[in-house]
Parts: sequence; C-alpha cells; structure tokens
Amino acid sequence: MIKYWPEKPSIELNSAVVELFIETQRKLNYTLYNQTNYRLYIDILDDFHKYQIINIILKELEGLVLEITELNLTIDNLKNIKLDLLSSFTHQCLTIFLYEINITNDENLQTLFTNETRIYHYTNIDSLIETLLIYLIFGSSNIDNAIFVFNKNKTPYNHVNILFENFIIQTSNLITYKIFNQIKYLPHIVLFLKKYNLCNNTYASIRSIALLLNELTLQNFIQNYINKPKTLYNSRIQVWMFSPKGLISKYIYAFRIENINKISKKNYFILCFLEILDITIPKLEKFFIAIGKYFIYITINFLGNILLLVIRSLIKYVKK
Repeated sequence: MIKYWPEKPSIELNSAVVELFIETQRKLNYTLYNQTNYRLYIDILDDFHKYQIINIILKELEGLVLEITELNLTIDNLKNIKLDLLSSFTHQCLTIFLYEINITNDENLQTLFTNETRIYHYTNIDSLIETLLIYLIFGSSNIDNAIFVFNKNKTPYNHVNILFENFIIQTSNLITYKIFNQIKYLPHIVLFLKKYNLCNNTYASIRSIALLLNELTLQNFIQNYINKPKTLYNSRIQVWMFSPKGLISKYIYAFRIENINKISKKNYFILCFLEILDITIPKLEKFFIAIGKYFIYITINFLGNILLLVIRSLIKYVKK
C-alpha cells in the first residue's frame, strides 16, 4: 500500500515530518560511503566527520522548519526569501561545523565565519529548497501540480523522503566545497585535512587528494555546462539518498520551467549541439554499419576470387 504525504497543515503533517526526521537520523547509522561513480566533496572526509556534518544539517533543518512555522510565513514569503534562507542556513551549518572541530583560529578560514557566499551552481538544492519546505510546512496541496509526474494530492511519502535526504546530502557536499574553495591551494588543503584529522584513509596521500580535487573540478565543469542543462531539458533531476550500502543517487522527474528560462546562451548552444548529436549519431551509426557490411562483403568476395585464382594456378601447375 502506497503511503501518501499529508495535503495540508495538520497534526498528521506534523507527525509525518517528525517521522521523516527520526527515520533519517536512524539512517545516519548506515555507512556513508559513496557507492556511485559520481564524486562528492564529502568523499574526502572520514565517516566520523561525514556523520558530524550531516547530523548538524539535520538538526539545523529541524530548527529552520520550526522557525518558519512560528513566523507564520506564507508560501509567497518563502519563495521570495528562499535563496537568502538557503544562504543563511548553509552558513549556520558551516559555522557550527567549524566550531565543533575547533578551527576558529585558522586564518585561512576566518572569512567563512562571516561571509555567506552563495555557491549553488554545482548542486540543485537551490531549486529544491522551496519545494521541500512547502512539503514540510504547508503540505502537498500547495505544490505546483506541473513539477512532478504525479498528482500533488497523491504525493508518495517516499518522494518527500527522497527530496529530504537529497537536500541533506547536497548541503553537506556544498559546505565541504565551501571550505576547500576558501583554502584554495592544494598544500594548504592537505595540511588542513591532516591537522584536524578529517581525511578519509583512501585519500591519505597528497597525490590521491590532488587527483580527487582535479576529478571534482572536471566533473563540476561537465555538470554545470552539459549535464545540468541536459537534465533540465529532459525534465530530470539527480537526487542523493542514504542506503544500507552507502550513498546512492538516482534521477527523478522534475519539470522546472523557471530554471530553463535562466539557461545561458552558452548552455543553449550546448543543448542544441547535444540535440544535434542525438539526432545525427544514430543515423551516422547506421550509415557506417552499412558501409562496413558492404566493405566486408566486397573484401570477402575479393579475397575469395583471389583464392580461386591461386587454386586454379596451382592445379594448372601440378598438371604440367
């Protein structure tokens, strides 16, 4: 039997939200190893600090939901302040994490305590924070019916659960990225990780850390200029989830017309180029397969005729 998310603010909605937080807290006991081929900045952290940063986000999100509820904000208010809200939220989580690992005296990171920089272009949390908070505070009936593939009044509980877990994982990744982005230089990043014992054993050497950061840089470029526009165009979005085996990801349907309207001309060009490739590659593939078949046929016939000539020549030679 499918369990649906409550439609309106009610005791039932409050219970569903509480259940969501408790269930997610329990999942933090799973391994937090990244099971995908897609790299995350939190991959570089050991399990303890991954848990620490994700646990901070979970607790702060609970406080954020309560605060918005107490302030009686409307959905329009929420839409207007969502980016400021997200910026403030990530900054608060980052500050708590830095205090908890006792690095308040690190000169390289001092600006992180005061600077609420917005760096969301490698994630999709900026586009989902509004939707998630509406689900948690106002219920499914207030969601735009065109965004997801199902009727908003029949929103599966598991769907909200996926958005919830995705937000937590992506926020933890964003916070880790902000730290590395602030330090910038590889030797300083390595010293920082070693000094505060943050590093996963997989990335114990300078070379392994450099390799991961280079992979992430390339991945971010591909994500920003190719994958993100393409998933927008295909009405899909990548989401992250907790599982008993570790962190996993999948794609869900999400129609985001406002994001499509914000695509730059450069990204539109890339989309057009990819669309042309999608059309031409199958046709070129068929063409080259046909050419290959003809080439093989002609080659076999040619070699067969040569072989016959050789055999006939040998027979004539033997008869002589």
